[in-house]
Amino acid sequence: MKTNYAAVVVAAVAYWILGGVWYAALFSKPWMALEHITDEQAKSMNPILPYVITFVLNLLIAYALAQICIWRNANTAGRGASVGVLLWLGFVGPITYTTYMYEMRPKELFAINEFFPLAGLVLMGAIIGAWPKKSA
Repeated sequence: MKTNYAAVVVAAVAYWILGGVWYAALFSKPWMALEHITDEQAKSMNPILPYVITFVLNLLIAYALAQICIWRNANTAGRGASVGVLLWLGFVGPITYTTYMYEMRPKELFAINEFFPLAGLVLMGAIIGAWPKKSA
């Protein structure tokens, strides 16, 4: 199978939108409080560059996830989502939890910051897995 670049782009866009909902709508106040970020600091941030860089990185994540889905023959939404869960459980969660533990950061902050990539990997995997496949 070949990489379906349309699925990669849609998955990256979906993850980008999820990030906006996650950090702006759902967890803005508790996240800012746990990170000790003031409204003034947040408003002083560059209004464009971080979002552009985030989208480019989301494209990279979606592309890598698409390659793993191809290797694992994850050709349904459920299989793609399960690849996302496995990647988070096997890599993202343990690596970041170890860092949080040694930095003595709050578990609540871990939950906000690291369940986002779990949800994102599941979402992207489901999109990539469900997308109609291209033959080699």
